[in-house]
Amino acid sequence: MEKQKHMFRFHLTSFLIAIAIFIIEVIIALYIKDNFIRPYIGDVLVVILIYYFVKAFIKAPVLPMAIGVLIFSYLVETLQYFQFVKLIGLANNKLANIVIGNYFAWEDIVAYTIGITIVLFIETYFIKPQ
Repeated sequence: MEKQKHMFRFHLTSFLIAIAIFIIEVIIALYIKDNFIRPYIGDVLVVILIYYFVKAFIKAPVLPMAIGVLIFSYLVETLQYFQFVKLIGLANNKLANIVIGNYFAWEDIVAYTIGITIVLFIETYFIKPQ
């Protein structure tokens, strides 16, 4: 009888990585007011954060999960292009503006792609397969 593979699980290391990156993102948002780290490094880190947060709870192959996170990130950026926050009546909601955003930028698409490339590099060369 074949051993059943569970898709849902809790992976502490991935969760701790996500928490650490979240803390870095908060520090960047609160204390860094520049034109490089906040907009670009923050966007690179956010997809890495999302990947490791998802990985903390879902057991899936690296590439499909990375592509899923990247598509999700592209979708959120596309929603910004269409001013989704305004369309749903939350233009004055600070949390909605932070989470979804309100300004489309091609640079963000590039930053998300770089972030997932970093994830793939880390997962390929530094993380032992389980």
